[in-house]
Parts: sequence; C-alpha cells; structure tokens
Amino acid sequence: MTPSEASRLVAEEAKTWRREIHQHPELLFDLPRTAALVAEKLKAFGCDEVVTGIAQSGVVAVIAGKRGPGRTIAFRCDMDALPMSEQTNLPYASKVPNMMHACGHDGHTAIMLGAAKRFAAERDFAGKIVLVFQPAEEGGGGGRVMLEERLLDRFGIEEVYGMHNQPGLDVGSFAIRSGPMMAAGDRFVIAITGLGGHAATPHLARDPLLAASHLVVALQSIASRFIDPLDSVVVSVTFISGGDRRALNVIPSTVEIGGSVRTMQPSTRRAVEQRFREIVKTTAALYGAEAEIDWRPGYPVTVNNPEKTSAAIAAAQSIVGQERVDGNWPMTMGSEDFSYMLEKRPGAMIWLGNGDSADLHNPAYDFNDNAIAYGIDYWAALVAQRLS
Repeated sequence: MTPSEASRLVAEEAKTWRREIHQHPELLFDLPRTAALVAEKLKAFGCDEVVTGIAQSGVVAVIAGKRGPGRTIAFRCDMDALPMSEQTNLPYASKVPNMMHACGHDGHTAIMLGAAKRFAAERDFAGKIVLVFQPAEEGGGGGRVMLEERLLDRFGIEEVYGMHNQPGLDVGSFAIRSGPMMAAGDRFVIAITGLGGHAATPHLARDPLLAASHLVVALQSIASRFIDPLDSVVVSVTFISGGDRRALNVIPSTVEIGGSVRTMQPSTRRAVEQRFREIVKTTAALYGAEAEIDWRPGYPVTVNNPEKTSAAIAAAQSIVGQERVDGNWPMTMGSEDFSYMLEKRPGAMIWLGNGDSADLHNPAYDFNDNAIAYGIDYWAALVAQRLS
C-alpha cells in the first residue's frame, strides 16, 4: 500500500527539513540550531502552544482537536546526532566535522514536524496531542531530564508513543512487540591495582594484568552459568588499558578494563550487577590485587504496554495492511531512553522500515526519505485509534 495523498504532500516538504537538519548535526543537549528550526516550524503551523528550553533544548508543542475533550497523548522523537564522521558522500552530507546523524534522528524529527503540520491543519480528533522533540538520546538521558522537569504532569500526558527507524526492514513496513523490546544498557570501568615490578621477577610483584585477563573470562560466566539461558544477557569487555609498550620488561601497577552489560528484565539487571561485583572482587583477590568498580547505570529496559502495543499494531495495519506489520519482532540488546517515559506512562515504541540501508551508528548510514510519508501516516492513524 502507498502512503496517503495528504502525507505524501507533506513528506516532500519534510524531506527538505530532514536534509537541512542532516547537514547541521548537533550533539546531546546542545541543539540550538535544530531546536530553533523545530520551534519555528511548529509556530508557523499554528500549534496551540509551543514551549522551548525543556531539558535545555527540548521543544514541546500542543495541538487541540476540534471534536472537544478527550485523552491527552504524547508522541516523542529524538533530535540529537552522534560524534562520528560521515562517509556517505551525499550532496547533503554533514557540514560539521566529527558529527553526523547516524541514527536517523533527523528523519524522526522531520516525520513529527510533518505530522504536526497535518494535525494543526486538520484537527479531526478529540482531546490533545503533545509533540515532544527530545534532546540527548545518544547517551545523555534527555528523556529522563525532561521527566525531571515535569514534562508529563505539566502537559497532562496520559499515554506516550515513540517511533524509530530500522535498517533491514522494508520501507512501508512496521515492527513491534509487546513487553520488553529493548535492553537496559549499563557500563562499567574497573581499576585493578596490584604491585608493579620487573618482568624477570614476577613472584615479587602482584600482576594486575594477570588478574584482568582472568577477570575478562570470568565475567562471561554470568551469562553462561548464572542466568537462565532463555533470559537475554550480554556482558562485553570492550577495552583493556595497562602497561607501556615502551617498557616491555615492566609489570604495571594498575590496569583498567571496561565495557557494557545488557539485560532484558529489571530483576535480571539487579541480579547481574550483584554477581558482577562478586566476581570482580573475588577474582582480583585471587591474584593478590584489589579492584574498584565504577558502575555506570544506563537506560532501563524499554517495555511496551500490551494494550498500547495492540493500538499501535492496529494503527500500522490500517495504513500498510496486516502482512507488513510484524507484531512479534525479536528483542534487541540495544537500549533507548524512551524507556524512562514508558516507566511513567503506558505506551509503545514501534520500528519503521528504513529499507536496505547501512546499519545504525555506521558512518555510511542515511535515513531513507521514502519512509517519511509512512511515518506521518502512522502518527495520523494512531491519533484515529486513540483520539476518535
């Protein structure tokens, strides 16, 4: 099925906004240009209220329907880019060194602006739509900060919905699942302290590299021997730093290792952290070393509400048909800070097909403009589902 005529017309305009944002990426909370563009468009569309400066650079718009009172539901998109260099050679490629929209947040923003233009013009619904343009999804926890600044209570939000593009899923297709959808993502840095010495007399030292090596292996036992094999857990050590290549006959005094832990259930998340700490302390002690753990809690598990997931599926099916909506998409071990909003209000996040593109966070990635109209249609269909 093809997108609606109304969305196709808006999508042509939204494509130019998307490419403008793509050429001028900004990071985390520091989004002055992007936020100004978003606010300017929303005011021009005639939204009832446009509020800026939430979580520093977040923008929120309110549109009331012409059918009278009803629910207040929120749609959320992310606006920030990533600190990496683009390698697409596109005419609208990033003009900012070491910054690019490698996760499609430019596309998400353009889609919601397009939807805002339709909603403000048509207003064929009861209740209110709150459009949340969020900063700092890429590691800054912008969603959490918006909640801390009373986003939900201030605008009377009862339900929240999100959308993210998915490379490898056909354009014009959607995917979702009820319950846990994306993982919690925690990070860690471990400082292992031993006793340095000469490589010729290791018995007089307490080698932290030996302890670190055994620790890398021991941490893998968390997933393989401590957690139910049907419960998804990933423990990855991603860096080891210690010693000096200019002093190959010196046992160092300290070594650092770090990485990430991904879990799909809140109870598993707590259990894994406890077991992690036990393994680190006991393994270091086994080799005469000490370990200090810098545990960095990340985003929680993204959990879709069953009822709202059903509404999202029905909305998607109404525009592309049943065969192009996968309602049991596999869980992913990536994480997403929309999870904070889903902890506070019922809602759901859905995947939007991006076609045969490079993967997310890849320097060759680009959002597929052909998906814009489908995204706008989805938001419109969800309004029809929830605010009819």
